[in-house]
Amino acid sequence: MSKLMVSISGIRGVVGDGFTPQTIIKFVQAFGTYMGNGKVVVGRDSRVTGPMVKHAVFAGLMASGCDVIDIGVCPTPTVQMTVEKLKARGGIAITASHNPIEWNALKLISASGLFLDEAQGKSVLENVEDNNFQNVSWDQVGKTEYYENAIEDHINSILKLELISPEEIAQKKFKVVVDCVNGAGGTILPSLLEKLGCEAVFINEEPTGLFPHTPEPLPENITELCEKVKSVKADIGFAVDPDVDRLAIVSDRGEPLGEEYTLVLAVNYVLKKKNGPVVVNASVTQAIDKIAEKYNTEVLRTKVGEVYVTKTIKQSKAAIGGEGNGGVVLPDLHLGRDAPLGISLTLQQLAEFGGTISQLHKSLPQYFQSKNRIELKGLDVTSIIKEIQKKFKKQKIDTTDGVKILWSDKWVHIRPSNTEPIIRIYAEAKTAEQADALGFKFIKEIENIAGKK
Repeated sequence: MSKLMVSISGIRGVVGDGFTPQTIIKFVQAFGTYMGNGKVVVGRDSRVTGPMVKHAVFAGLMASGCDVIDIGVCPTPTVQMTVEKLKARGGIAITASHNPIEWNALKLISASGLFLDEAQGKSVLENVEDNNFQNVSWDQVGKTEYYENAIEDHINSILKLELISPEEIAQKKFKVVVDCVNGAGGTILPSLLEKLGCEAVFINEEPTGLFPHTPEPLPENITELCEKVKSVKADIGFAVDPDVDRLAIVSDRGEPLGEEYTLVLAVNYVLKKKNGPVVVNASVTQAIDKIAEKYNTEVLRTKVGEVYVTKTIKQSKAAIGGEGNGGVVLPDLHLGRDAPLGISLTLQQLAEFGGTISQLHKSLPQYFQSKNRIELKGLDVTSIIKEIQKKFKKQKIDTTDGVKILWSDKWVHIRPSNTEPIIRIYAEAKTAEQADALGFKFIKEIENIAGKK
C-alpha cells in the first residue's frame, strides 16, 4: 500500500509494485460498496496492463453487487459523459493519464460525471481501512454488458454544441497532424476530424499502449509531431495524452505553443461568445486574467485537481474553466477536461480568425512558464512551504494550494504533486529566461531549507 499514490486525482501506482490485482480489487470493492447496487461504467486507456486491471475492476464491482457497463478503450472524458448519459451510479476510468508505461490507475467517478471529491473519496478510503466490503450472495453478483456507442455519443455531443459549426470548420479544409501517443486518442480523433472536414495526418495512432515517447505532451516530448507539421506543411498539430483529457498544440511553424495556451485559446474564444466567470487552478497562467479583464469577467482560482475546478465551475455557473496542463472544461458539454473538445474549439476559433495559428497565438497575452520538480525522498513538504511563506511574507501570497508568491508581472507556485512523489515548482514571467531564473532561485531556496533540517 505504501507504494500507492492515493489522492484527489485517483489511485495510481506501478503495476506489480504496489498496484496489484489484490489492491485493485480492494479499492474497487470499497467503491462498489460506497456506490451501492447499480450500474457502473468502466472504460480504459490503451495501456498494456489495461486488460489485467479491467478484470480486477470487474471482479471487485460484481462482487459488491454492481452491474458493469463496459465501454472498452476510450478517452476518460468519454467515461464521464457515459456515466451521465446512462444515469449510472458511477464510473471508473482505468488510466494513469500522463504517467509512464509501467504505471496504471483508477479514476473514480460519481453519478454526476465528476471525479469523487474529498468527502466522497474519504468514504471509499474508510471502507478500505475498515475492511468494509459488501460481498453479495451468488444470486446477487453483478452482471456485465458492453455499450458500443460511447465514443460516437461523445463526438455527436461536441458537434451539436452551439459554439461549434462543423460546416464552417470544414470549409477551411484544415490540414491537421495528430500525435495520439498510441493511447486512446486513436479511438476517437480520426472520426471526429473526418466529421469536421479536416485532412488529418496521424502519427502513433494505433492504441497499443506502447508509448513511442514519454506520454506527457510537453514540448520536449512532441518533437516528432513538430517535425511532421513542418514536413507536410500542416495548418496545425495536436498532441494528446494516453487518456485524451490533455491537449497540446503545435503551430503551423512546427513550434509548440505550450499546454497553458490550449486553455488560453479556449477561454479567448468562449468569452467572445458567452458571459460568465472563468475557473482555473492556482498554477494556470495569468494570461487568463488578462483575457478575463478584456471581457469584464472574473477569474476564480482553485486547488490543483480537476474535481476542484469542475465543482467550482458548477457552483459559479462559469462559462468555461480548466487546468494549464492542456485541460479544457466546457460546462455546456460536461464537467471534465476534454481534448477532443479542445481540438474542436481551437479549429472553430481558427476558422473564424482567418489567419494562422501562429498569428492567433501572438495576438494573445504572452507569458512563459518554467515547470520544475524535486523528488521528495523523505522531505517534509509542509514545513518547507511554511518556511518559504515566512521568508517571503512581505510579498503578496496565495495559499489556495501550497504557497504561491506573486509580483506584478511574475509568480512562483510551490506545492506537492497529486500524482507523483514530488514537489512542483512552477514559475511564470514575461520571458522564458526570467521564468527559468525564478524557478531556479526557488529550487535553491527549497534545497537550502531541506539541508538545514
